[in-house]
Amino acid sequence: MDQTTLLYVLTAFVAIAAIALGIQAGMLVAVNKKVAAMQAKINPLVPKVESLVETTQATVEQSRKQIAEIATLANEILESAKSQLAMVEDVVTDATTRAKVQMERIELVLDDTVSRAHETVAVVHNGIMRPLREMSGITAGIRAAMAFLARSNRPSVDRATSSEEMFI
Repeated sequence: MDQTTLLYVLTAFVAIAAIALGIQAGMLVAVNKKVAAMQAKINPLVPKVESLVETTQATVEQSRKQIAEIATLANEILESAKSQLAMVEDVVTDATTRAKVQMERIELVLDDTVSRAHETVAVVHNGIMRPLREMSGITAGIRAAMAFLARSNRPSVDRATSSEEMFI
C-alpha cells in the first residue's frame, strides 16, 4: 500500500472518528439538557423529601420508644398476672382443702345423726311399741277369756269351722 492511500484511509478514519465525536458531543449536550430538566423538576421535591425523611426518622424513633414502653408495661402486667395467678391458686388450694375438711365433718355429723336416729327408733320400738303389743296381747287374751266364760258351752264338732277342723 502506498503512502497516499494510507493517508486517505487515515483521513477517512479521522473523519469518521470526528463525526463520532461530534455525535457523542451532541448526545452529551442532549443528556445534559435532560439532566438539567430533571434536576429542575427534582429540586422543588428535595426539601419535601428531606422533611419527610426527618419526620420519618422522628416517627421511627418515637415508635421505638413507645414499643419499648409497651414492652415494659406488658412485662409488668405479665409479672402481675403471674403473681395474682399464684395467689388465686393458693386461695383455690386453701378453699379445696377447707371444703374437703367440711365434707368430712358433714359426713361425721350425718353418720352421728343416722346412728342417733337408729337409737331413737330402737328406743321407741323397745320402750313404746313392745309394751303396746304386750298390752294388746293381754287385752286380746282377756277378751278371749271373757268370750269363753260368757259362752260356757263348747261348740260341738258339728259346728266347727274349716279353720278349727284343721286343729281337731
